[in-house]
Amino acid sequence: MAIDFTLSPEQEEVRRRVRTFVQETIIPAVKDFDDEEKATSREEYIRTLLDLRERAKAEGLWLPHMPAEWGGMGLGHVALAMVQAEAAKTRLGPWILNCMAPDEGNMHTLLHWGTDEQKERYLRPLAEGTKMSCFAMTEPEVAGSDPTLIRTTAVKDGDEWVVNGHKWFISSARRASFAILIARTETDVPEGHRGANTAFLVDLPAEGWNDVREVETMHGSTGHSEIVITDLRVPDANVLGGRGNGHRLGQYRLGPARLAHCMRWVSQAETALDMMVDRALNRYSHGSVLADKQGVQWMIADSAMELYQCKLMILHAASKIDKGEDFRTEVSMAKHFVANSLNRILDRAIQVHGALGYSTDTPLAKMFQHARWARLADGADEIHQMRIAQRVIAAYRDTGTTHSATGGLPL
Repeated sequence: MAIDFTLSPEQEEVRRRVRTFVQETIIPAVKDFDDEEKATSREEYIRTLLDLRERAKAEGLWLPHMPAEWGGMGLGHVALAMVQAEAAKTRLGPWILNCMAPDEGNMHTLLHWGTDEQKERYLRPLAEGTKMSCFAMTEPEVAGSDPTLIRTTAVKDGDEWVVNGHKWFISSARRASFAILIARTETDVPEGHRGANTAFLVDLPAEGWNDVREVETMHGSTGHSEIVITDLRVPDANVLGGRGNGHRLGQYRLGPARLAHCMRWVSQAETALDMMVDRALNRYSHGSVLADKQGVQWMIADSAMELYQCKLMILHAASKIDKGEDFRTEVSMAKHFVANSLNRILDRAIQVHGALGYSTDTPLAKMFQHARWARLADGADEIHQMRIAQRVIAAYRDTGTTHSATGGLPL
């Protein structure tokens, strides 16, 4: 089996255009208020971002993950990896290209699971960039890594469902025009059964959908809401993907979404390595620059090797998605490894910068705060390790070798 991640001339041109747009248009436009709080005014901030979105559309750099009939660039996941990595050189890049979480994953979900009517009502405005969405699955009372334990219930009442429950860490809930909500609908199956949950499309705001607070995290209040749901009524026509398919729908959504996170994280890791090397070349101490110190060289070398592995894992997992092959193990491996590598590379970059790295005079401190979330989002490290181990053991039991569970590569 040939493995070739060489981009076509057309894809290389897309990469060049994205890089140019990010470096020469987005970054200069937002440099004076990279954080929303630093904007001269919220109105100016919003105007700037919306203008950049219109320029991205005009440049043909809109919706890289969506097919052309939905106004997208129609890229496969391998080509998408290089677009996401280039866009993530700035925090706002993926949003301006309309390929950010959670909307990106929700678009994939609606495209695959939605009826024609649901696509027009919910997917169309997401693709056009006129609305935003959220995905409401995680709950504080049960392990977020096990959606079969969800306690939020939906009970049929005529042609409506009455929903009650408690959600939290619902990203973008306060900006969302609708939610994809996962609730337990099947009471005749045991807890832990994968057919107990159903997905619903919930128009927001709605009576019974109570946004209690934005959860304060180690990197601040950044849009992760706690929601209390009380007698929320949802039309039966808003069931997404069929009754009892909530778990399947969620897993379908999370696979590519996990890899898209990795595509963005690898860009952050590369930025940190660039900064580490630049600091090492310019900081003089004890008779030479840091780049001449063996201890610093080891940190640079370890980071470069990890970044190389991250890129290969992302590209290989993306290629399996593009080919329609089972990608679950490879995406789990990539998600775990890239998230941990990002934390390690950033930590080394801070160390090489010394007190400067610990300060907020460089972006490293904020990047490090955000990076810790990577090891929890879309499945904690330990859950991915458990699933990987289960698949490795199953492969050996079925075939007498672990080969298929280590990438199925031709060596």
